[in-house]
Amino acid sequence: MMSPMAHYEVINVGAPDQWRDYFGGFRPDTSRDGRRVVDHEMKNQYIGLTVNALEPGEEAGYWHDHSDVEEIYVFIAGRGQMGLGDDLVEVEAGSVVRVGQNVMRTWRARPDSPGQLRWLCIRAGSTELPEFPNDATRDMDRGMLW
Repeated sequence: MMSPMAHYEVINVGAPDQWRDYFGGFRPDTSRDGRRVVDHEMKNQYIGLTVNALEPGEEAGYWHDHSDVEEIYVFIAGRGQMGLGDDLVEVEAGSVVRVGQNVMRTWRARPDSPGQLRWLCIRAGSTELPEFPNDATRDMDRGMLW
């Protein structure tokens, strides 16, 4: 849903235990079960988002890097591993991993994971974020809607 009067959109990607039911990707040849490219469904301008779910033992099957984009992986369920350059990093619910430009990366759900490895991948780049938002305006006098 996009508001005709405001520049916002609302979609529902379902509960994390439903993410495996998605089939998607950035291109038809790289689409797979358990991936939904949310920014393809919205009019995102600066931020990309995927929701993901892998079964225990399943892996990405490829490495990749980005020259401009920075990614944040937010793990919410399961146990897995990320290959980051020459390093192997253990991840689980609560792990947040930032991966900068030109770092090769891949991931898998550990075969002994107690359930699906589920995570959000948030992508942004091309312009640096300031330490503190410098384009915001606060209105301390406006009443709350609740």
